[in-house]
Amino acid sequence: MKDNFKRFVKGFVDLLQRWLANFPSHTVRIFVMRHFYGAKISEKVNLYGGFYFRKCRKITIDEGTVIGHNCELDGRRELLIGKNVNIGSDVKIYTLQHDYNDECFRVVGGPVIIEDYSWISVRAIILPNVKIGEGAVVAAGAVVTKDVKPYTIVGGIPAKYIGERNRKLNYRPSKGRMNFV
Repeated sequence: MKDNFKRFVKGFVDLLQRWLANFPSHTVRIFVMRHFYGAKISEKVNLYGGFYFRKCRKITIDEGTVIGHNCELDGRRELLIGKNVNIGSDVKIYTLQHDYNDECFRVVGGPVIIEDYSWISVRAIILPNVKIGEGAVVAAGAVVTKDVKPYTIVGGIPAKYIGERNRKLNYRPSKGRMNFV
């Protein structure tokens, strides 16, 4: 009986998050995720609709960051997102996965860290135990399985080095909310 109640509560909480994910206000979405779900999200974040967070209490998102539509962020082993990061729509970031070499497919994983001024483009997938360096760019559709060095551009499946990003010492946050179409 107790397990059924726990499943009911978890299902209800997930249902509320799905409803909230499509609520037409960044401010309300962020407020609820911070105060009711325990996510550590700066007030100066753009959180677009359709998102899904797992284990919100272990997700930290710093100011100036933009999270695109329909993103899935997994905080089960901790997810840290720095300042002024741009995460495109449909991006999936996982901190746990199944070990395909284990006969019971046990879960393995670790934290994901995305440093300041990075750009994760549309439909990219970031797997557990990955650090995306400051100013790095992950191309659209890439699957990142290893650390990405600062100011490098990676793409493909699995993601490989493509080039370098210009290093600008004067990167700075925009004032107020970001203006996107």
